Amino acid sequence: MMKTVVIAESQRGLLIKDGRVIDILSPGRYRLWDWLNRKRVETYVATGVFASAWAEIIEKRHPELAQGNFVPVRPQEGEVAVVRIDGRAAYIVRPGESVHVWCVMDWVEVETFDATSLARLDKRQLVAFEKAAMIGSAAPAPIAIVAVGEAEAGLVFADGELVETLGPGRYGYWQVGRKVTSKTLDTRPVPLEVSAQEILTRDRVSLRVTLTAFVQVTDVEKAALSTPDYAAHVYKLVQFAVREAVGGRTLDEVLNDRVSVDTQIVDHVRRELGDIGVRVTELGVKDVILPGDMRELINKVVEAEKVAQANLIRRREETAATRSLLNTAKLMEDNPTLLRLKELESLERVTEKIGRIDVHAGSAGLNAVLDQLVSLKPRD
Repeated sequence: MMKTVVIAESQRGLLIKDGRVIDILSPGRYRLWDWLNRKRVETYVATGVFASAWAEIIEKRHPELAQGNFVPVRPQEGEVAVVRIDGRAAYIVRPGESVHVWCVMDWVEVETFDATSLARLDKRQLVAFEKAAMIGSAAPAPIAIVAVGEAEAGLVFADGELVETLGPGRYGYWQVGRKVTSKTLDTRPVPLEVSAQEILTRDRVSLRVTLTAFVQVTDVEKAALSTPDYAAHVYKLVQFAVREAVGGRTLDEVLNDRVSVDTQIVDHVRRELGDIGVRVTELGVKDVILPGDMRELINKVVEAEKVAQANLIRRREETAATRSLLNTAKLMEDNPTLLRLKELESLERVTEKIGRIDVHAGSAGLNAVLDQLVSLKPRD
């Protein structure tokens, strides 16, 4: 019985007889005599990974067939293999995994790396390797990417141990046989809002106080290792400090001496904070919220104080005006010329509101008019 098999340019064929690989067929047309139907041909695309159980069998039992057709990749323990196809990193192979890559149409190169040391990948390797496909188990990824933003500092941990502190940038580490994690901290002053909390003053008035703090990391390693969360740690310290500062004062003292309250809170927080790589740059009371009935009482007190102040100012002005009139009267009494000028000034103001005035010159004339307008009682 005659069989005809055609192998395309991009393919290779495995000639199998009685369950054994006889040959690897190159592109072309083949005629196979198979009277007892003992032969068959399996075709494979001859690029990329040779994903077949026959690949390992051919590598071990027929190395002469494997040579020139595919490249076996089997990294040792503690190594990672990077398979480059035509100069491009295409696959990353973990230790204990094996892969066979066709090399009949592509140029294949295998590069191994020591994965036991936590050596950082350079920029060229990171850009090339992070796009490569991973061969083997799905978790975790063979390369851990650490991205540190502007004005941040990054800490790299291998199995929970701090190994390196980084500045802004993008980095990559092999994490084969270990777990690589990272933590980034902002080194700029960061606002921390302490939400309103109920506090009872010394005179039994309930207040709600809101504070604003600015926290800055001064030592990245201490800030990351001293406390699980330095922001939450500072938040709790501020809460304790404001309770101590407000609870020891009366309502009037809290409202009238905010500077002293802020100073006491800042001193308490800085003293209890200690050396954890964090400092509080600014801290102060933002809002003091009173209960509704207490606000009404305080508003009435303030209103009464303002009314009293207005009355006092009004009485002072009236007293000053009266004193000025008295001084003017004494001057006019002692000086007839000044009195006559004042009379003329008064007459001028009167005539401004009169459309016409007739003056008849008699024995007295204008003097009679002025004498009738203003007359002075003789001094005793």
